[in-house]
Amino acid sequence: MKVGLVGVGRIGALHAGTLGDLPGIDTVLVADADPGRAKVCADRFGLTPAGSIDDLFAARPDGVVIAAPTAAHAELVGRAARAGVAVFCEKPLAPDAAGTRAVLAEVEAAGVPLQVGFQRRFDPGYQAARERLRSGELGRLYSVWACTLDPAPPPAAYLPTSGGIFRDCGVHDFDAVRWVTGAEVVEVHATGANRGADFFAAAGDVDTGHALLTLDDGTLVSVAVSRYNGAGYDVRLELHGSLGTAVAGLDHRAPLTSTEPAEPAEPGTHQTDTPAYANFAERFAAAYVAELAAFADVAAGRIPSPCGGADALEAFHVADAAELSRRENRPVRIEEVRR
Repeated sequence: MKVGLVGVGRIGALHAGTLGDLPGIDTVLVADADPGRAKVCADRFGLTPAGSIDDLFAARPDGVVIAAPTAAHAELVGRAARAGVAVFCEKPLAPDAAGTRAVLAEVEAAGVPLQVGFQRRFDPGYQAARERLRSGELGRLYSVWACTLDPAPPPAAYLPTSGGIFRDCGVHDFDAVRWVTGAEVVEVHATGANRGADFFAAAGDVDTGHALLTLDDGTLVSVAVSRYNGAGYDVRLELHGSLGTAVAGLDHRAPLTSTEPAEPAEPGTHQTDTPAYANFAERFAAAYVAELAAFADVAAGRIPSPCGGADALEAFHVADAAELSRRENRPVRIEEVRR
């Protein structure tokens, strides 16, 4: 199988290393808007520099992984669709919901498989939480708590094109909540604050946000996102049911410190004796491998897409509702942002 990779920034370089090690992929063609940077990346991982993005598509790969900047996603996904090539794209597919719908229409018309990069669906902890809930082990679900807490903010130049904290960070939590619970979000009430660098407010964004989601079965979900979590990268999902609680992301590297008096550790208890995760690449290393392995199966026609465009659009609607709610300080029904 021949797979193309477009974009070799931080996430693209991570994918390059993964694709080069996946069984069944014989050739990985690497392209970037900067051909020199693509060659450096290809040489680093023993892959094949494509020369240019045009050259990559001319080589007729079986699948294309898009890890270019967000502004280029829609055009590249459309190009892959027109070429009849299975496509994996990092979120978002487009900067807004209207653009996302246009991309999905083109993909559907072309009949090509599309997988969107929501890697938490492939994390063993999130998968186990989903199974415990779906099996009935937790009983009736009453509340959910989710968080994405970054240890440090991104560069100021990144913010104007990020879409805001709920579209950039919270969208992963929104997708995970939908996937794990099997329920849809019907209403969002969100707020935010700026207590850090001035460039967040200058970009019309916030450095910390909280959203209260109401699911279609009445379950309440709290989502917290922040650019400042000095203890380390912290991503968790808690399911609180009538018969038990399950937590994804609560392992020995979760940046949590108990204030209770120390007691002797027992097998299976939470420990913080190793460094916290520094970033998403460390925390979700296994998930990134699993999602690209799944895409290889999608491109080969062995399985349907495990995270298609409709899922991406629904998560985007929740993020849009959260941003609108934050700006206007009111609850927002999802139907409002679907119009």
